[in-house]
Amino acid sequence: MVDYKWVALSNTTIGTLMAAIDGTIVLISLPAIFRGIAIDPLTSFEYLLWILFGYSLVTSTLLVSFGRISDIYGRVRMFNLGFAIFTVGSLLCAATPNTGDLGASELIVFRIIQGVGGAFLFSNSAAILTDAFPPRERGKALGINMTAAIAGSLVGLVLGGVLAIFDWRYIFLVSVPVGALGTVWSYWKLKDNGITRKGQKLDVWGNITFASGLTLLILGVTYALEPYGSSPMGWYDPWVVASLVAGIGLLVAFPFIETKVTDPMFHMGLFKNRMFSAANLAGVLSSVGRGGVQIMLIILLQGIWLPLHGVNYQDTPFWAGVYMIPMIAGFAIMGPVSGYLSDKYGARIFATLAMVVTAGTFIALSFLPYNFNYLSFAIVILVMGMAGGLFAAPNIASIMNAVPPEHRGAASGMRATLQNTGQTISLAIFFTIIIAGLSQGLPGALSSAMVSAGVPKLADAFASISPTSALFSAFLGYNPMLSILASPQLAPVVAQIPKATYAYLVGSTFFPNAIAPAFASALDLSFYIGAALSIAAALASMLRGNVYIHGEHSPAERKPDEPAPPAP
Repeated sequence: MVDYKWVALSNTTIGTLMAAIDGTIVLISLPAIFRGIAIDPLTSFEYLLWILFGYSLVTSTLLVSFGRISDIYGRVRMFNLGFAIFTVGSLLCAATPNTGDLGASELIVFRIIQGVGGAFLFSNSAAILTDAFPPRERGKALGINMTAAIAGSLVGLVLGGVLAIFDWRYIFLVSVPVGALGTVWSYWKLKDNGITRKGQKLDVWGNITFASGLTLLILGVTYALEPYGSSPMGWYDPWVVASLVAGIGLLVAFPFIETKVTDPMFHMGLFKNRMFSAANLAGVLSSVGRGGVQIMLIILLQGIWLPLHGVNYQDTPFWAGVYMIPMIAGFAIMGPVSGYLSDKYGARIFATLAMVVTAGTFIALSFLPYNFNYLSFAIVILVMGMAGGLFAAPNIASIMNAVPPEHRGAASGMRATLQNTGQTISLAIFFTIIIAGLSQGLPGALSSAMVSAGVPKLADAFASISPTSALFSAFLGYNPMLSILASPQLAPVVAQIPKATYAYLVGSTFFPNAIAPAFASALDLSFYIGAALSIAAALASMLRGNVYIHGEHSPAERKPDEPAPPAP
């Protein structure tokens, strides 16, 4: 008979893998999706943002609440419900009935339903594994589970490119049989063997405050990526500022509310535990530092490197995913290994070393030219992936080992929330740096390139080009020059351009060479920030102390520098 712990690992890993794949499969498939529902993403930026970020926004805001609900009503029960909701959401996405604005709105709603299911899966996976595995095997189990999560996010890039060739609906339909199988299997095989505290009341005010604050914060950050007036980004939009201020205010109020209610959504006393607080701080700093690097490297590949190497723009989404495979391999290699080692020697040395190595890979990326040798690039992202695998499992295991059994759901939700929020903030920081840099250098570079190409009449038109549109055009697999030159305002001038010159302008090398200097300069700055945040994460990781497992030592057996377990 198969030991239950392996049943729990295989089931939660399938759920995590499926939810992670779906989180990124849309990235690569956006051009096919927008063509399928007859929407131009370059003129429908709001739909683009919501389809891109709506899933993660909903997931992030619900993780802690769902984790706490699971502590009360049973983690397996809520995990099973998540599998079912996610499967229904996937089926609805694949069956989106309409096109145009209505079709885009329907797809956003269905993605939100998926996000609700994903929140149940993500908030309970680590807690179920912690309940199922003995303390000295949790790192290995969580390492395998986290490998599935990170690998899934990168597999989604490749799978989305393949399926989108045939039909955009397949990218959602592929989750349905897996979700149906996982739902049946989880209801059949998983069992609640954790400690639950029945009879507690739901913390209504805590849930409302936290969910509202985090939603407003993430909405503000998301809409800050949209142009506002003459500015390429929306950081000065009064609604964005109000959303950020209100969101931060509610999140600041949340800890005070939690200390006043009888059954709080999250016991703030857990942060008195040095292991728990230091590991979470290291995790959120790592997420802010690393969260945006994947999409930045994909944009570098799609907008510059792949076109310079003769790949058509419509094919760049798929090949960008393929060329990012070394990062998947690196994480897959180190994830389970680091979990096993941390079970024996503790998390501090491995998590700290991982963040130092990550900082080194950021610096190494900054030394690569934009038209880099792929072998050098592959080695750097392989090492970066290995560093990510070396960090993830030990860090999560130390968080879950540090909390009482009855709080594992809420602790898992808080850990995942901090990670997802950090990734969103990272995207906002990196995008802001890139777009600010392009705003300074791109219009002038394109105008000069037009003069050099013998079409000075187009120079003025390109002086006011939106870097956001140009960037997302390349990211979505469109030739930016074709999109720009197709503007009705430019039609009289474009009609006078010699055919050879026009072919050169819309060829695969003109735009990458024009955009590359400004883009590379801004990208280097984001790499330096990523390196600094990784060093900060390493310092936070050092503060976590020695090996600590809640309940394993009595107060008399604890070493002086070991944190005491928080009161329930």
